[in-house]
Amino acid sequence: MAKSACLRNLVAYHCRICVTGPAPLENDSVPLRWQEVALPLMTITILILLKYIPATAHLPLSRAAGVVAFGYAAFLALRLLQPEDAVMVEGGWAELRPSMVEYFACYGAAALAAVLLFAVIFLGHAADTTQLVATYLAVVLLAGGAMGIGMAGLFTQTRWDHRQVKHRSAMGREVTLDWSEVRAVRPNWRGVTITGTSGRITFSQFHAGAAQLARHAATRARRNAEAATKAFAV
Repeated sequence: MAKSACLRNLVAYHCRICVTGPAPLENDSVPLRWQEVALPLMTITILILLKYIPATAHLPLSRAAGVVAFGYAAFLALRLLQPEDAVMVEGGWAELRPSMVEYFACYGAAALAAVLLFAVIFLGHAADTTQLVATYLAVVLLAGGAMGIGMAGLFTQTRWDHRQVKHRSAMGREVTLDWSEVRAVRPNWRGVTITGTSGRITFSQFHAGAAQLARHAATRARRNAEAATKAFAV
């Protein structure tokens, strides 16, 4: 009997860990995560430090820091206006939609990369090698960031109803999870991941309605864990 009770307690403990994860989803209603604050501050700090290095002191790092600060201010404004509820579509499905944050980040980064590339092509003769290398590096980073945001946020589709949740990636790969098989819901650097017995779905936390889906998935995972615990106890 003591061994059986110990096993039941162990299963219940692991079920709670699986549902809550390392960061509780009750905090998803908070507008910002610490990573969203630390990244721009770290970027500006690095740019300021590079200004005092002789090899990079002549680069327009102050302007770059100003661009980062302006972009982050716009990000904060759009992030606070991000809708928490999904869009209801035909058939009783609730669907996530890209928010203004993702549109601003994707198209803004692409536009800035195009401007810098234009400057390198037509004004590159007036710059030295270090400036050209730094500008090319900035173009590659901005273009890669814009492409990544588009692939992960703008060109995906995530929807759910009372039975299941579906996700289609930018490459056309579809994953469908029944709510009865959801085991864990955890935030990570890519967004929020819903894990089931047959697969996993990751969606952007910047989507309109992401907080609603995260809360719903966490509730389903908790119910499934409770049901599993009761079944094991019986």
